[in-house]
Formats: sequence, structure tokens, C-alpha cells
Amino acid sequence: MILFPKLEETIQLAISQPINEERKAVLQTLIDYVASILKQGHTPQLNFICTHNSRRSQFAQIWAQTAAAYFGIPLKAFSGGVEVTEFNSRAVETLKRQGFQIASFGRRNPRYEIKFNEGEELILAFSKLYDDIANPSEAFAAVMTCADADENCPFIPGSEARTPLRYEDPKAFDNTPFESSKYQERSLQIASEMFYVFGCLRE
Repeated sequence: MILFPKLEETIQLAISQPINEERKAVLQTLIDYVASILKQGHTPQLNFICTHNSRRSQFAQIWAQTAAAYFGIPLKAFSGGVEVTEFNSRAVETLKRQGFQIASFGRRNPRYEIKFNEGEELILAFSKLYDDIANPSEAFAAVMTCADADENCPFIPGSEARTPLRYEDPKAFDNTPFESSKYQERSLQIASEMFYVFGCLRE
């Protein structure tokens, strides 16, 4: 698969990031779930959930879909939250800098069409509830990317598995000198872990 050149650079950087054994143990739950669905001959569905569906869950959806395609593994990745806000513009700009091609439509809670190469389907991203009509209503794993959603949503209707995969929120650095670097860092961490997950499934 031929990726956009800048994105290929970002992916190689992500793949080179170290992941400690404690974190690998957390990721193994997700690996095992996806492997079990593939073994049944079905396409895994992952719904990445965070409170506002604006930063971490969006990063996770996009990087998971990209990593799966990179390794030739069928996957349907989604994201949602418990409140509708919008896909944060800082997160969008981070992904652009990392090599994705992104077009936006609308002003309030805009829709974003995201591409990692010329040949694959677009990834459609926008802030929505986890049970939005755009997301699966059954036969999916709920992947909880923030502590707030994980602790306050003990039950996700329709999910057949649940994985806590918490990330620190780059929002804490908004309007500071560290804003850009922290968004880059968080996106790269999530990319690294998604490429680890799907790299393990390829083997």
C-alpha cells in the first residue's frame, strides 16, 4: 500500500516508539478480541469512546483504521462520546501535519473526510454519541480511551467486549507553548499502539 510520503514517515516513527510491558498487557486484551473475531471469519468492529469524542477517540479511530489497512487486516473503526462537541481543530491540524489529507464540510460540528492514500475508502470523522446511527449497534468492542468515559459509562449497549485503553488528554495543554508538541505526542503514542496491535495480528 502506497501511503502519502509524510504519513509514511510518521508511521515509521510511530512503529519505532517503545511500548513497555505493562502497556502491552493492556493492549493484549484488544489484540485477543480482534483475533477472535477474525478467526470466526468476521470483520472486527471497534468503537473508541471518550467523553466529548473530540481528540483521543478520534485519533484512535483514525490510527486504528490506518494501521489495519497498512497490515491488510479487515476492520471497521468508529468513535463516539457521551456528549456531542466537535472534532477539535488542534487534533485535526496535528493529523494534517502528520501526513493525512483532510477535507472538512460544514461549520458547526463539521464533518471531516480523511485519507491516508489515494486508493482506500475515506475515513469520515465528526463528534457524535457512541450510539449514533453512524456507529454499530451490536457486535462491537467498546474501547474506552479516557478515564471519565470509562468510569461513568459502566455499560455500553450492544457491545460484546470492553477494553480500557486510557490516554492522557492533550487538552490540558491548550493555549500553552506546549500545545502543538503535546498533541503531536499523543497522536504518535496512539499511532504506535495501534500499529503494535495490528502488527501482532499480522504475525
